[in-house]
Amino acid sequence: MALAVGHKSNFEALAQAFGAGDVALIECELRTTGEEVAVICAANRLANGVIDFVPFAILFNDNPYELLNPPNPDGGFQS
Repeated sequence: MALAVGHKSNFEALAQAFGAGDVALIECELRTTGEEVAVICAANRLANGVIDFVPFAILFNDNPYELLNPPNPDGGFQS
């Protein structure tokens, strides 16, 4: 599976936010489970002085090495 175009543009926007210092790590709650998660957000500074936090990624609560299979160089994923 190739990365979606939207994922690449979101990654580029997040990279720009990091470069400008416009990022925040915010604790949120997943609507579906109620689990508390750490979320990487970009700070969108609005004209009226309000900051709108745009969520981009959820950090893992568990060990990601135990949760993920990395891509295999020959295609597919390692197991």
